[in-house]
Amino acid sequence: MADDPHGFPFASRRGLLLAGAGLGLTACLGGCGRRDEATPTTPAPDAAPAGPPEGSLEWAVAGAWRNKDKDRDAARHPMETLRFFGLQPAMTVVEFWPGGGWYTEIIAPYLAKGGGRYFAATFARGPAADPAQAALNAAFQARFTSDRDLYGEIQFTQFGAGTGAVAPPGTADLCLFIRTLHAWMAAGIAEKAFADAFVALRPGGVLGIVQHRLEPEEDQDPVAANGYVQEAFVRQLAEEAGFQFVAGSEINANEADTKDHPFGVDTLPPVRLTAPAGQPADPEFDRTPYDAIGESDRMTLKFRKPE
Repeated sequence: MADDPHGFPFASRRGLLLAGAGLGLTACLGGCGRRDEATPTTPAPDAAPAGPPEGSLEWAVAGAWRNKDKDRDAARHPMETLRFFGLQPAMTVVEFWPGGGWYTEIIAPYLAKGGGRYFAATFARGPAADPAQAALNAAFQARFTSDRDLYGEIQFTQFGAGTGAVAPPGTADLCLFIRTLHAWMAAGIAEKAFADAFVALRPGGVLGIVQHRLEPEEDQDPVAANGYVQEAFVRQLAEEAGFQFVAGSEINANEADTKDHPFGVDTLPPVRLTAPAGQPADPEFDRTPYDAIGESDRMTLKFRKPE
């Protein structure tokens, strides 16, 4: 950036100032002491730039309450992804396993302002619940019930092997599976996720999926231990549940992802494992090439429940 905001070199600026002083003296000989009352003495200050309209999707993505999570926007493209899925402010939306609430903090305020409803189908609860998942559930609920003016009245349901409906049948406009399908494959509940979403959606409702993408020539591990899933396999699961494929997008693609990482997809940001899951971190592990890749290559798929 130039030192002078107008771009003038210092010497030229000095010359202009001297010239201006001379002109001012000449003018003063004929007119000093008189004031043109029609001429404003002080220009009006520039108006502050307006932010996105309150209640818009742009407003929700830009919200100050998201400041600690915005650094992931460049890799996750929330605005483009949610627009691709067709999110509208008055919709009823079900997000399966929202985790820490990365998408919740965008969708819930947007729906709260627009008269929509947000259902969080969290991890299964109860005495047999996994302790780590129970802790995530507790943190999620505490966070998103702390400011009802912002997040609205979130509806808490659950999804797991023995759970019931994630929302009243036939009422949802949009169901979301965001980077969760591999975990359901490992738990043996992937088919149930598609079935539960199909029941929850109204006819014409949309299922939106973002998932780490395995290359089509690779063999699909039935439990997706490395976190990657073939697009053809996802489409097969959706179609077997009754969904129609609508479109795919490369919004969340990453050609730099080689998908051969020592600890699976969680070697990459944001998890950044340096040792197998559950083991102590390895301080000698060189993270440089994996951090350079960034987040994973992801498919972004849109399905519809038939009318």
